[in-house]
Amino acid sequence: MKRLIYTFLVVTQMGIVVTGGAVRLTGSGLGCPTWPQCTPGSYTPVPHQAQGQLHSWIEFGNRLLTFFLIVAIFAAIIGYFKWGRNRNDSKILGWMAAVQFLGIVAQIVVGGISVLTHLNPFAVSAHFLLSIVLIAASISFRQRMLGKPQVTLQPLTKTYGRVLVLLTLVVINLGVIVTGSGPHAGDAMAKRFHVDPRTISWLHADSVIALISLTFGLWLLIKASESSGAKELSSEKIGLFLSICLAQGFIGYTQYFTGIPELLVGAHLLGVTLVWSSIWSFAFSTKLLSTK
Repeated sequence: MKRLIYTFLVVTQMGIVVTGGAVRLTGSGLGCPTWPQCTPGSYTPVPHQAQGQLHSWIEFGNRLLTFFLIVAIFAAIIGYFKWGRNRNDSKILGWMAAVQFLGIVAQIVVGGISVLTHLNPFAVSAHFLLSIVLIAASISFRQRMLGKPQVTLQPLTKTYGRVLVLLTLVVINLGVIVTGSGPHAGDAMAKRFHVDPRTISWLHADSVIALISLTFGLWLLIKASESSGAKELSSEKIGLFLSICLAQGFIGYTQYFTGIPELLVGAHLLGVTLVWSSIWSFAFSTKLLSTK
């Protein structure tokens, strides 16, 4: 039951990103033109909306998934009181539970601001990046609650790993700007970032190449310098991350040279959540965030 609850939490945090992507890809960002109601006087779509039934129900569906995320968060918090309060790390677990609760409150507020500002690209980007933070927090919460193994890397490898996490964040942020400057900003009338889409796309692609190259270098360093226990766990984690990055890079280049089709963009967005989840799982497992 414990594993189910905390896995459900991670999956729903990731799911919000994917359904949010569906909203953007179908141009349904303003399918519900008001907030917190969908239309004035109704929390659900109504017949004959000017935005169209398809767009309104897609946007409403994304809002509805928030309900399942709230259920997952409260289940995780209850799980903390049941399984975590008497543990030595109960204080850390308590903070992790609080972050999940405060995070969903913040998401609701930022989501409302996104709608009320007619999909201002800065508000929409903040909505996505907050999800990235909460995915990481939910993974840490899950791993700690389940008592997943951790290893300590050599100082050089640890520093290298931290650089890789930061570079992953850079890649993701550049990807956000690419989306916010291109055709899939959420609505035909939505404002875009005032940058050249082609230039920022190539900058994003270059950062991905750097990320893949450095990841392979870290894998080699782990194989060459770490003890057997640390080598096995960390090389497995970073190997998975490298595989996901390669697949994500292939999808990214394919979508760029095929005219950015919605299906591939959706797959690329799912890939972002997998890329970030895998590098954060590596960071947790190797204590990259620890100062000791």
